[in-house]
Amino acid sequence: MLSDLTSALRPTLVMTLLFAALLGLAYPLALTGVGQLAFPAAANGSLIRDAGGKVIGSALIGQDFVGEGYFHGRPSAAGKGYDGLASSGSNLGPNSQALVDRVVADKAALGATGAVPGDLLSASASGLDPHISPAAARFQAARVARARGLSVAEVEALVAARVEAPLFGLLGEPRVNVLALNLALDADRPLARGKP
Repeated sequence: MLSDLTSALRPTLVMTLLFAALLGLAYPLALTGVGQLAFPAAANGSLIRDAGGKVIGSALIGQDFVGEGYFHGRPSAAGKGYDGLASSGSNLGPNSQALVDRVVADKAALGATGAVPGDLLSASASGLDPHISPAAARFQAARVARARGLSVAEVEALVAARVEAPLFGLLGEPRVNVLALNLALDADRPLARGKP
């Protein structure tokens, strides 16, 4: 009876070890290698570096920009804001008083009395979205232009140059990467030291 058990277990153990080695080691290593060769930037997080080579962000994760001279992204429900370890939505529904209070406070912080693009008041599902709509960028253009000493037309031209089209022209909406836009602003017209 023991030999029957041993002969039945041997193929099971061999197949388990074989598939663990193939699917747990060889396959992930092969895909990592292909990703590194074919798409090195994306495989390493789409990192954005400054002129000195220092990593200053990722094209895939939003950042919390403050100050009048920068475009602001969407509100984030991820931890203390754009925290990749706490990525999630707020799960607040349309009848939630906490959501209403946050939206009212965010609208007041924008200094807006009229209509505001929805993405400046609503967090994305992940809380990490690095993009805003072109309308949300244009909405902020006057404030940014004032803080940087530019004309609104110059800022709007910079926004228009940074609009990303939908994937394959079909999937998604036109969008603007906030980090890329703010980096372009800093390159074109840096803020004076000490100015927010």
